[in-house]
Amino acid sequence: MRAAPTILHLDMDAFFAAAEQASKPSLRGKPVVVGGLGPRGVVATASYEARRFGVHSAMPMGQARRLAPHAAYLVPRFAFYRAISGQVMELLGRLSPLVEPLSLDEAFVDLEAGGLADDSASARRVGERLRAEILATTGLTGSVGLAGSKMLAKIASEQAKPDGLVLFEPGTERELLAPRSVRIVPGVGPATGDHLRRAGISTVADVVEAGEDELVRILGRAHGASLYRMALGHDDRPVVAERDAKSVSVEDTFDVDLHDRLRIRLEVERLAERCVARLRASGHSGRTIVLKVRRYDFSTLTRSETLRGPTDDPLVVREAAERLLELVDTTGGVRLLGVGVSGLADYTQEDLFAQAEAEAGAAASTAGASTVGAGSAAKAAEDAADAVTGSGADAGAGSGGGAAGAGDGTGPEGGAEGAGGLLEAVAAVVPRAATEAAARLWSPGNDVRHAVLGAGWVQGSGLGRVTVRFEEPTSTVPGRVRTFAVDDPELEPADPLPLVAGGATGAEPAAPVAPAAPVVRAGG
Repeated sequence: MRAAPTILHLDMDAFFAAAEQASKPSLRGKPVVVGGLGPRGVVATASYEARRFGVHSAMPMGQARRLAPHAAYLVPRFAFYRAISGQVMELLGRLSPLVEPLSLDEAFVDLEAGGLADDSASARRVGERLRAEILATTGLTGSVGLAGSKMLAKIASEQAKPDGLVLFEPGTERELLAPRSVRIVPGVGPATGDHLRRAGISTVADVVEAGEDELVRILGRAHGASLYRMALGHDDRPVVAERDAKSVSVEDTFDVDLHDRLRIRLEVERLAERCVARLRASGHSGRTIVLKVRRYDFSTLTRSETLRGPTDDPLVVREAAERLLELVDTTGGVRLLGVGVSGLADYTQEDLFAQAEAEAGAAASTAGASTVGAGSAAKAAEDAADAVTGSGADAGAGSGGGAAGAGDGTGPEGGAEGAGGLLEAVAAVVPRAATEAAARLWSPGNDVRHAVLGAGWVQGSGLGRVTVRFEEPTSTVPGRVRTFAVDDPELEPADPLPLVAGGATGAEPAAPVAPAAPVVRAGG
């Protein structure tokens, strides 16, 4: 424990929802829920107005809609959120060389290492100045906690919400912690909390009263001793500027269980490509390929394969994931797929490229010329499917149901008849993928621009129509609403607008307009 409250914890207030309200004047002061909008989507963030109805993060979206039927339900715009987060982290970096990001909207800062604070008064001044700079730079608010340890700084920021600052003076730790739930202590999750509750331990005061020996008997030496120290307010964990990534992965949950083996394989290939893109963006390679499959009955299977050396080659990762898929029984349907790479390194082993080429050559010679055409079609379907889910792993809502197919052409019969079945199945996947891509393009909350009416956002779409509200972050009144055909040449996807002058947008190239969309609509 430090003698001065020089550990700062920043937590942005309802970050995703607040960014959407700031972007869309008509939603300010109204319940807003951001997350996956499909039947299996989950809530990523709920505005404070929505929380009054009982909506909270990680709640199934269907339950949220029942609790707050009149809220606005929007898809996440992660590139936009990341850009704003980058601005916030830059401000934190000016305070100290020791900044420990926990997520896009949360971080610890060691003010002592930055030489900006050495007592309560100076720490409070730094915290208040940070809150003002965040508001001026991003147009959003954040809550700040200051204390002599990471645990108490985080508790302080929670108490400060929304848009406040709370400072806990060192020496008051036990008094502050005593009446609180034991779940507030780091390392005490739902399972440990229930175990302690059955032993009659519900609060931090109960932990101290039980004593270290009893906690060791209940939880084991390492966990029991650590919990006792934390309950006494002894938290010496340092602020760590960089964390080494242990793995990189992506996954998608599907609105409808996938049954067709071809569609499942195409989704695995697409996930492998996305995983490698993230792997390369992080500057890593990896040795172990992991496939995750959650089946129709919620049972989850993982399979892994360790290579001779680290790789970031998409062909190697994709083929390894496909081999792992062959080990999994998907009978009955699949609701979630994921591909990951672990055993990370910052180099690659070049002979893995030769290994992949050799295996690809062997496969090609076995399958024959007919499979080449099928492979090209499969790649086209993969590209289309990739447009369906986009950032599905981040958003929590994947693509729609499986495609009707006639097999994968790799069974005992094989030959031209097998390849024909593959082509028929791919032909069924492609138009479905185009339709689903259109649904994502016109999803509620997405940015658009009209050649005459200017910037706006999608309020809802369906039956070949899209409804747009035309307003900008700087608008003083809610914007007007217009409805267009989804293929209107004057309406196109657009980049987000900054919340304040010079603010971040996370601008990315707009996707091409696809022709059709099933019904999706934002409430409110």
